[in-house]
Amino acid sequence: MTPSPDPGLPEQIANQLRDRITGGLLTPGQRLSEAQLAADLGISRNTLREVFRLLTREGLLTHMPNRGVFVARPSMPAIVDIYRLRRLIEVPMLAQGWPQHPAVARMQEAVDHARLFQAAGDWRGVGSANMAFHAAIVALGDSPRLMAFHAQLAAELRLAFGLLDAPELLHGPFIDQNAQILQRLVTGDAAGAAALLGPYLDQSERAVMLAFARLA
Repeated sequence: MTPSPDPGLPEQIANQLRDRITGGLLTPGQRLSEAQLAADLGISRNTLREVFRLLTREGLLTHMPNRGVFVARPSMPAIVDIYRLRRLIEVPMLAQGWPQHPAVARMQEAVDHARLFQAAGDWRGVGSANMAFHAAIVALGDSPRLMAFHAQLAAELRLAFGLLDAPELLHGPFIDQNAQILQRLVTGDAAGAAALLGPYLDQSERAVMLAFARLA
């Protein structure tokens, strides 16, 4: 009889795989080798199957009978829904942000990293830094549940980025805008920072949708 996995272990491993997706290390359409991935993660294949079930329910993985498990390819309607949810989560969190909150330091770190990656021409790194910036915005609300949900949205969005061939156009315009939002927040103008974030998300959504249209 195959032992059942530790109830907490699959979620821990799922978090690791979400981080790999958000960091651009796992790409849309990539086939996941069960044997290799279980060995790399140091877990049983039984535990890994439970992880696959968790991430498939979240829409991050896709199981194809007789073919295996693949990293999902997001659809245009899914992207529209993700941006709708981001507006509902991020804008209010920023509007209520406290300038001395520990997450503000993480926002600054993300801006600094994005500039370093930009100078090196590493646009995947810029995208990861941008994801970190928005995760820090949500962290301003001190809600672990909301942060976990936002992390799922970010992973799905990163899959969309992985389908597109113009990372500089997708990420480049937002490096300076992140810095402007941060500057408003640290000077105590949280409402002004939130006012910048709404059009920012509109612009980001348009860029992704236009890139999707070109891909189609």
